[in-house]
Amino acid sequence: MSSIDKTMKFNFSEEPFDQDIKEILMTVHDSLREKGYNPINQIVGYLLSGDPAYIPRYNDARNLIRKIERDEVIEELVKFYLEQQAKG
Repeated sequence: MSSIDKTMKFNFSEEPFDQDIKEILMTVHDSLREKGYNPINQIVGYLLSGDPAYIPRYNDARNLIRKIERDEVIEELVKFYLEQQAKG
């Protein structure tokens, strides 16, 4: 008996990059940089773990990033990256 590989399908909207997500990420990025952290490392740590301790309270960054779902952020980042790569 052979097993059938079933790929799950994930649907998301085809809308352009969500402006709220962009603004929140930029605010969080700037806050991390101002506090002396590596913004990319900290944001990735938060997105992978879900632990808000990766994001400082400075400039309300921790509360801001918790307003958006992590999976939505990852979706937007992947979509944006692939669109930029397709543009060359």
